[in-house]
Amino acid sequence: MMQVGMTQVDGAALQALERDAKGCTACKLRPGCTQVVVADGDPAAPLVIVGEGPGGDEDRLGRPFVGRAGQLLDRILAAVNLTRQDAYFTNIVKCRPPGNRAPEPDETAICTDLWLERQLALLRPRVILSLGNTPTQYLLGTRQGITRARGTWHPYRHADGHGGTHEALLMPMFHPAYLLRNDTRAPGGPKSLTWRDIREVAAVLRGEKEPEGLVPTMPAPGGGQPTLF
Repeated sequence: MMQVGMTQVDGAALQALERDAKGCTACKLRPGCTQVVVADGDPAAPLVIVGEGPGGDEDRLGRPFVGRAGQLLDRILAAVNLTRQDAYFTNIVKCRPPGNRAPEPDETAICTDLWLERQLALLRPRVILSLGNTPTQYLLGTRQGITRARGTWHPYRHADGHGGTHEALLMPMFHPAYLLRNDTRAPGGPKSLTWRDIREVAAVLRGEKEPEGLVPTMPAPGGGQPTLF
């Protein structure tokens, strides 16, 4: 396990939030799934990983990133000496969309307002990884796709739960499900780029380097993050 600094988390408040989330029936996704999949990993870890939504295995087991894509994510993390206990895992929506489709705007808006924003306020991460289009576009308030956004550092500010803001670094990366669909090791391919990205993230977490080329992001109208940069 890589030794990285832990963050201060109100564990009781987070546990209460996660317990409430498991009983959520606020959007139209809940009737079509088995259970609400909230989070996994260590809340005190400085790294938060945000995906799109639960798949079939996640819906069955009640934990994010436990299917084939999650197993690949575990291997990606292990390649830079990170384990599941070095991160906190969650998704934009906590209920499985039908047929594993992308969450619709109303589903994203309801779930992030009720749960993700409040999670981030309690977690106060140093680094956030957004995996794929949906979390990247929501968190950065952009319409830019992951192919262009990946591999670049972005400043990210969110409410800290005490009337102020918390600053983190955000790195978009390809979702491991995309890597499973594009299984090539060619230089410049998705796996090669992901290897570059995760090494960059690990180096910043270790304090071995400063993030290079921070990209100020101007959110699109209706995006998840306020206009701060």
